[in-house]
Amino acid sequence: MTSEANMYNGPVIEAVGVSRVFGSGDAVVTALSVISLTVERGDFLAVTGRSGSGKTTLLNLLSGLDKPSSGSVMFDGKDLAEFSETNLVEMRRHKIAFVFQSFGLMPLLSAQENVELPLHIGGVSWRERRDRAHKALVAVGLATRARHRPFELSGGEQQRVSIARALVTGPEVVFADEPTGELDTVTARSISDTLGEVAASRRATVIVATHDLDLAVKAQRRLDLVDGVIVSLSS
Repeated sequence: MTSEANMYNGPVIEAVGVSRVFGSGDAVVTALSVISLTVERGDFLAVTGRSGSGKTTLLNLLSGLDKPSSGSVMFDGKDLAEFSETNLVEMRRHKIAFVFQSFGLMPLLSAQENVELPLHIGGVSWRERRDRAHKALVAVGLATRARHRPFELSGGEQQRVSIARALVTGPEVVFADEPTGELDTVTARSISDTLGEVAASRRATVIVATHDLDLAVKAQRRLDLVDGVIVSLSS
């Protein structure tokens, strides 16, 4: 986390009247409609709803991967609409991280090498990469599997590697899109526990889109979407 971020004590993310519309004319589809949301540092927020409810669209807007059709998204008190492409790349590289349903691991790399990858891209020295990757694997309980390649790991272990890869850069916010979608019930619960521990022990903000109710109940807060509209928001 940068010293600049530490100087700002407000919400890590704030969405104000955000809407996202796709298409035009008769083909217009409103994916999100007038969403307002504040995410505090250290929050574990679950965004729930049926397929097509706007969960992934909301994550894309909050993370700066997409831009709202109207409204604004603030990150560390700054409007993402005012970020240059260079600023957005830097934010994605150093302040946020992603965990996906499909794991996204490089098949020819070991677990350790997969976790090191974002650090390698960022120009971090090999010694520091190794040390930080080891600590991230310890955090998700996979230190003994560091040399194994993805095909030698179970689905749950592969997802833990992807979580370690997300943690290794020390992000302020971890976005997870259906992280338990390809896992059996028991394994999904263990991943839910891991994400909860990330929020609690590492003081990272975790925002997860899911239809997995076992995962949703682990979160401190829950936002329910129906057809792009917030129908409930716990606090």
